[in-house]
Amino acid sequence: MLVQLLFLSSVLLICVGSANAGETSGFTRNEWPSIDIPLDNEVFAVPKGYNAPQQVHITQGDYDGKAVIISWVTPDEPGSNKVQYGLSEGKYDFTAEGTVQNYTFYDYKSGYIHQCLVDGLQYDTKYYYEIGNGDSSRKFWFQTPPKIDPDASYKFGIIGDLGQTYNSLSTLEHSMQTGTQAILFVGDLSYADRYENHDVGVRWDSWGRFVERSAAYQPWIWSAGNHEIEYFPQMREVIPFRNYLHRYPTPYPASESSSPLWYAVRRASAHIIVLSSYSPFVKYTPQWKWLRQELKKVDRQKTPWLIVLMHAPIYNSNEAHFFEGESMRVVYESWFCQYKVDVIFAGHVHAYERSYRISSLRQNGSSYPVPDKSAPVYITVGDGGNQEGLAKKFRDPQPDYSAFREASYGHSTLEVKNKTHAIYHWNRNDDGKRVQTDTFVLHNQYWGNSRRRRKLKKNVIHYAIANF
Repeated sequence: MLVQLLFLSSVLLICVGSANAGETSGFTRNEWPSIDIPLDNEVFAVPKGYNAPQQVHITQGDYDGKAVIISWVTPDEPGSNKVQYGLSEGKYDFTAEGTVQNYTFYDYKSGYIHQCLVDGLQYDTKYYYEIGNGDSSRKFWFQTPPKIDPDASYKFGIIGDLGQTYNSLSTLEHSMQTGTQAILFVGDLSYADRYENHDVGVRWDSWGRFVERSAAYQPWIWSAGNHEIEYFPQMREVIPFRNYLHRYPTPYPASESSSPLWYAVRRASAHIIVLSSYSPFVKYTPQWKWLRQELKKVDRQKTPWLIVLMHAPIYNSNEAHFFEGESMRVVYESWFCQYKVDVIFAGHVHAYERSYRISSLRQNGSSYPVPDKSAPVYITVGDGGNQEGLAKKFRDPQPDYSAFREASYGHSTLEVKNKTHAIYHWNRNDDGKRVQTDTFVLHNQYWGNSRRRRKLKKNVIHYAIANF
């Protein structure tokens, strides 16, 4: 009962807009070793059957959520590049044909990578699909989002810096328990770049099989991190992002982007913008020009929630990667405030942190960020579990702009309720258990100051009471 009252009190404080002092969690977890799971572990198991499809994953395939890109790998020969799909399990009334390619990376040769666009789908519909041939074929399903609508509810998961350790497995399994409908991934996928020579490609393959348990059934919205760059002059591999770009397609042409590393999609009531921290982004570059136009296209009457993904955090009070996002802040922060971005998710720092709404645009002669109601909330979720371990050293004292921070592994969920509010949770991987640790109500920046917000305060209180 006491826990319930404390939660209700926190909801009341959020609703009336009371300021809260920042918190640095004192929780200390017993980590599993930050080492990659051995390749012979069952989590990397190769599907049974000759040339059986593996590393299956889907992502959104268009601008508005009526298409998916289905990707998979066949190890021995190209095989079929067709996807059979339909509205009933085992009954496939439709067929789509994709492309197939392979590539080499140093002395590694990839399997045959298939990518198939399945478009013209109905909204809010469960589809079943089958890939492969004969006894080696495999079956999966996915659910399309509701149509673009300002009050469409939707639940996103947010994961970053995942890797393929036992801690990574805990994050992935816990995320799959939360009922998310799509994953927003903020970069650093496999950490294969920590290997050399042939093993780089091998660890990309193992990671693809590792995440298939989730990524074959719900779309992962991809963004690239520094571990996807893979600049290896000693191996004569100097073209950035080669492994990533061959394996993880994005629907960048749908948003008129010139690169798969930055793009946008609309899903339910959200407009999601993906930026590349490691591509040129200063004034007059392609990414800068694209973002300027994309922000103008955002229609908050149709998609009230404006979400930005990037890898390097703009605001971060951890000693790890401190100030690395400053150059992007200088270039884009004024736009983020002008267009009232609701929340920016980043990774890179292997810990969790959430800011208040702050900016450095109104400094009054100081370089220190100050409260700004037009600014987004900045959330760092680089705590997926990779082999580099946790970033345990936060700067002391905790800055005023930092609302909550903790050096633990975990993942987040953002459950959009309607056009005025969403419920956010950060879930800690607490020694094998999923524990909701940081929770707050996110008010929409565009609609949040209307009369509906005043009505919402009563509704959220009733919602909290009803849940307890």
